[in-house]
Amino acid sequence: MGRPTVRDDLRALEGYHSPQLDVTVRLNTNEAPSAPPAAFAEAVAAAATGIEWHRYPDRGATELRRRIAELHCTAESDSADGVHVDASQVFVANGSNEVLQTVLLTFAGPGRTVATFEPTYALHQHITRLVGATGVEGRRNEDFTLDVDEIRSVVAEHRPSVTFLCSPNNPTGMVDAPDLVDAALEAVDAVGGLLVVDEAYGQFNPTSAIGRIADDVPLVVSRTYSKTWAMAGARLGYLIGPAWLIAELDKVVLPYHLDAMKQAAGVAALDFVADMDERVAAIVAERNRVSETLVDLGCHVWPSGSNFVLFRPPNGDGAAVWQGLVDRSVLVRNTASWPGLDGCLRVTIGTADDNTVFLSALADTLAASAAES
Repeated sequence: MGRPTVRDDLRALEGYHSPQLDVTVRLNTNEAPSAPPAAFAEAVAAAATGIEWHRYPDRGATELRRRIAELHCTAESDSADGVHVDASQVFVANGSNEVLQTVLLTFAGPGRTVATFEPTYALHQHITRLVGATGVEGRRNEDFTLDVDEIRSVVAEHRPSVTFLCSPNNPTGMVDAPDLVDAALEAVDAVGGLLVVDEAYGQFNPTSAIGRIADDVPLVVSRTYSKTWAMAGARLGYLIGPAWLIAELDKVVLPYHLDAMKQAAGVAALDFVADMDERVAAIVAERNRVSETLVDLGCHVWPSGSNFVLFRPPNGDGAAVWQGLVDRSVLVRNTASWPGLDGCLRVTIGTADDNTVFLSALADTLAASAAES
């Protein structure tokens, strides 16, 4: 019997993955360093007893959307700008990746173009290829900042249906200035496109594009429960945008795509905002400590508004330093596969103890390298 052939445009495509090794300290996937509080797990367990398992879940995730809307009206700094988020402006899915996939299925696809500015989150271009759209890549500067002129040039030349900004950006951790988002919106609007601001790490940074969302503005902002809510295992993400656009996404997503247990977990988490805020503050404090120590060790460190830090070792040999850390049972991300990141490594901020182990292992690795040379 023969094998059916994969689509021609997908034959050479490789899946997105991050290497997993058996190590003592794993700081390569930008997960939260600790689990949610025990009371959260108890609340989820209690909610499970009330689920009608023989029934389909609420297709509209009504309560979850309502609670997320309330969060952005009352619990975040966006409310200081007079922002009102309604449940009709919230879309939820299985992780922010499915959120982004649904956006591209709705607004991109064959014959349409999607723009990114590299280096940035690899899934933006990966999903672009999966939906059959054409990806175009602008370039960030050598210091990984992004120029307004580059945005305008790429958008005017290629007229993308969807343009991505990622702020804080993965893997650099850098934050796009508000005036840059405004300039991108102006450029995208001029060609009838949509601007997607990926804020997977948004709570680690005080600014957000959510305050710019309005019915007549071609902008959506995506968020995830994986990082700040310490719920990577749940695979839950959401998007905030104009109500008319959310209605279009609801037409595209599969029926009953968000199960009842996940909806219950998402609602339960929103009763622990103070815990989330405390977790974020602790990670930011550790991020600052790690960044300062990396500088003391002679590394080049890029400013981060996220829960990770991008750095280049003083010897410039990121691959050798990565292996030296693995030999000492510490795993970070080798980012050499991203454009312009040769010799760079990305470390997720872990617990204080994990970070201390990482910094000690890095110091030993660098000392051993210097002794050999």
